Formats: sequence, structure tokens, C-alpha cells
Amino acid sequence: MIKYPLPINKTKFIKEDSKITQDDVKYGLPKDIEYCSICVESNQRPSTTIEFKNKPGDKKEAIAFNAQGICSACEFAKLKKSTNWDEREYQLRKLCDKHRKNDGKYDCIVPGSGGKDSILVAHELKNTYGMNPLTVTWAPNIYTTWGKKNHEAWINSGQDNLLWTPNGKTHRLLTRLAVDVLYHPFQPFILGQKSLAPRIASSMGIKLVFYGEHEAEYGSPLNKTRGDKQEASFFSDRTQNEIFISGVSINKLISDFGIKKSELQPYLPLNTTAARNIEVHYFGYYRKWHPQGAYYYAVEKAGFEASPERTTGTYSKYSSIDDKIDDLHYYTTGIKFGRGRATEDASQEIRSGEINRTEAIQLVKRFDLEYPDRFKEELFSYLSIPEDVFPIASKLFERPLMNKEYFDLLTDQYRSPHLWRWKDGEWKLRKPVWQ
Repeated sequence: MIKYPLPINKTKFIKEDSKITQDDVKYGLPKDIEYCSICVESNQRPSTTIEFKNKPGDKKEAIAFNAQGICSACEFAKLKKSTNWDEREYQLRKLCDKHRKNDGKYDCIVPGSGGKDSILVAHELKNTYGMNPLTVTWAPNIYTTWGKKNHEAWINSGQDNLLWTPNGKTHRLLTRLAVDVLYHPFQPFILGQKSLAPRIASSMGIKLVFYGEHEAEYGSPLNKTRGDKQEASFFSDRTQNEIFISGVSINKLISDFGIKKSELQPYLPLNTTAARNIEVHYFGYYRKWHPQGAYYYAVEKAGFEASPERTTGTYSKYSSIDDKIDDLHYYTTGIKFGRGRATEDASQEIRSGEINRTEAIQLVKRFDLEYPDRFKEELFSYLSIPEDVFPIASKLFERPLMNKEYFDLLTDQYRSPHLWRWKDGEWKLRKPVWQ
């Protein structure tokens, strides 16, 4: 039974900072909050994880800071400045020469939604390096109008595309479970997003997959990759026995929620044996990555259009704009880790030289952790579990419907006392970057 959350005991949240102990810290995060001396990222940002191992109570590995108080993402940005990009592009051409097919068959896969990054990668591979890419898309939970339009524009710019839309009933249930169990509404989407391209590649005899930017751009440690490649452990598994979807084991999803094993297949990682023949590379390893530059490129080459409105929780209009559930995803991330979407965007723009740290701090203060009001009613309706649609699942929810009251009570369960305090009748960050 997933019980309706009760109001939390706020005792831990009214402690003085000096009395907060490691026992008050959730998710295995550092107790003492620090901010990068170059960007506005905090040491609470979790690194990229193996998503199909994600379950309640897991401890997160946080972004690393060096002795000078510089985060690993900014260190990576410095490394990019001294990189020989001519040599890297030579390596890219050699890689493409190795895998290029001259019989008309697809020779690489580019996963993406038709956003600025996937447009750049697919277009460059096809038109600059003579490859024949197949683009593949794991469908968003709920398309935005502009996201759907950009996806169509991507195809119409000259790309073949395979759109994979998972079973809507199952995906909706898994998304709701991910909210209750992990407070992570994007988790089922991420599982599909990471598994789809290698699975399609394996089934079609294609050995090369290209993602866009390197995960180190966001602070994930370089030792989790092989530099140019993503480690196979992120998209494959040897036994497939210890796999969790929405924080629930596969066996329990089948026995308790009545989901068929066949309906879970799209979310599962590739078998390790099959994955041996697949190389997953980062295009951003070979070509210097610049988010704003990717936006201008996508506008020129594919008619990409930014959102007509500012994205909730930040000031930008052109990144991750295709799925309405993004607003909820970045908000829940902000609650758990005390840093939201504006922190992510502003830190990237500092590293790219678009803004300075003073400007970034003001943007974070104004927009970070903004409540996801924009699509609230539609999202809460999507996350509800109507008894006539989910007869088994509804019996396992004490409160099958989602509304603001339920969501806000659930939100408080996932706050960590070392990040948040209850003061003057409202929630406040203990140590925001602007203090």
C-alpha cells in the first residue's frame, strides 16, 4: 500500500544550522553546502547514475570539488580550452570511416527529441561526415505544442526517424509510481531514453550510437566514462535480476501491479552480451560543445523554434522544452538537492562565457525552484490513477488521485533538513547561493 503522506514533523527543519548532523542528511549528500567558486553549482548535485538500479534509500554520488573550490564541470570546461580540437575531429572522421556503410543501410543511430542538440549531431553526421544516421525518439510523456512541432521539423529537415511510443497505460502508471516511490517523475522516461538507442542498434546490426554533449559537461566524473564513450553499464546488465523501474523491482511490478513482463521490455537495459558489439559515443568529445551555438545551428538547419514562453524554473526558452512533465521533474530535483533548473542553465552559460557569476546568482535567486504551476492541472490529472483504468493499482494506492494537496505533502517527505528549514511559516533554503 502506498499511503497518503501525512504532514511531516518539522522538528528537524527548525534546528539551527550548527545542530544539523549527518543523520539529518538524506540521499548521502555532503552535510556542508558549498558552491563552486566559478559557477553557481553546489556540491549537492548528484552525478549521473545507473538509472535501472535506482531505488528508495540509495545514496547519491555528488559532484566533486577540487581544493580551490572549483566543481568538476568547470574543471572540464577548462580542459576543453586546452584540447586539440583538430586532432579530436580527425579521430571522429576515422571513427566514421570505420563504421560508414556504402550499401544504403543505416550506419549509426542518433537518439533525440528534435531538440537543438540532436538536430546538430544528426545533421553534422549526415552532411559533414557522410554518415547515414537513423534518428530515434522515445516519445515524451505529454508533448508540448512546440516540442511536437520541432520534432516534425527535424524529420522534415532531412532525417529518417523512428518514434517509439511506450504503452500509454503502463507508462502512466510507472510515472505515477516514480513520483510516489522516488519523487522522480522523469525516471521511466529516462530509462526508455537510455535503453532505446542501444536496443534498436542491436536489433538492426548497427554498431555505433552518438549522443550529444558529454556527461562531464554537467559534472559527472570522467572516470565513469572512457572519455569518448559511455560505459556499457549505463545501458546494459549481465543478469537483469536486480533491475528496478520507478524504484520497484520487476517482480513486484508484475505480481503487485499486474503489469505484463512484455510491457516492461522497452525500459530494460540491453543484455551485456549483446551490448559488446555496440559503441556509444559522445559527439561532444570530438567537437567542442556550446549549448547556445547548438541552438543557433538548429534554427538555421532545421527551423528549430524556441518555446514562446519562459520555461518554469529558469530563464531560458530553448533547452528541454518538448515534454510538459519537465517542469515537474526539475522542481522535484530542486526539492531533493536544493538546486534547480536555473542553477543548471546559469552554470552552463558561465562556462560558455555568456554571463558572469554575479548575473548568474541573480537569475538563480529569481527563477530557481519555481513551483510548477504552468501545466499543473494537466500533470496532476495524468498522474492520477482512476480505478476504472487501473483496477489493481488503485487498490495499492491509499490516495489514487493526484492533486496539489497530495503533491505538496509528498514534496515535504523528500526534503532534506540539511538543505531546508521551516521559518516564519514557509520553507527556505538554509544556504542559498545569493547569501
